[in-house]
Amino acid sequence: MDGSLQQLLLAIGSGSLIGCTLGLIGGGGSILATPLLIYVVGMRDVHMAIGTGALGVSVNAYLNLAGHAIKGHVWWRCAVIFAITGSLGAYLGSSLGKIAEGQSLLFMFGLLMMFVSVVMRKTRSQPDVTAQSLTIRTHGKTSLVAFVTGLSSGFFGIGGGFLIVPGLLLSTGMPLINAVGTSLLAVGTFGLMTAANYAASGFVDWLTAGYFIAGGIGGGIVGTIAASRLATHRNALAQIFRWVVFCVSLYVLWRSYAAF
Repeated sequence: MDGSLQQLLLAIGSGSLIGCTLGLIGGGGSILATPLLIYVVGMRDVHMAIGTGALGVSVNAYLNLAGHAIKGHVWWRCAVIFAITGSLGAYLGSSLGKIAEGQSLLFMFGLLMMFVSVVMRKTRSQPDVTAQSLTIRTHGKTSLVAFVTGLSSGFFGIGGGFLIVPGLLLSTGMPLINAVGTSLLAVGTFGLMTAANYAASGFVDWLTAGYFIAGGIGGGIVGTIAASRLATHRNALAQIFRWVVFCVSLYVLWRSYAAF
């Protein structure tokens, strides 16, 4: 098979996996995108992979947001607060991330994911919480969590869903399916902010990003449908979320440690 055709198919396939993951658990897009671009598609520059992945994930997150919004999963006030406040942190974090050594970024990235998977075991939604019951104090807490999440998201070059979903659960206690849908506005906005910052330094492969986006459309539809069905089964979606984060963290730690 021609090398360029093989790379195209790998990029589209990777995009489909990313779109499905975003639709299913509201995160994992950029966390998966960076390793996929490096280890599957074959990008050699870590910073180029981060910038390209951030752009592809951003667009796919917005597309998946529309699917979840149609199903009523999005709490818009929380979504807007998280997106705006977190974007400030994402811009600052991505500025710091560009000057950090690439393999060190991947290793720290893996450690952060492992920490999130452990924290998720103790994070629970509160069944009596609704979008209308949230107070000003709750929104203030959400803003603080959003800024810290955005800072981490930008620094590690991730859309932040694996951080945003636990952050929303921690600050509001909303049901997981709503945290998944609500997170996507922030995931898309964080990713766009990070991609713009990296693009300004020439760290975006526009053609590969286009393949990612194309592949992610179909995958996103499948993921959103699956999330809606799993939400009716107690803890099933939470267990999938936590184990995906944990397994990817082990893989990233292994690959980045071997590169030292």
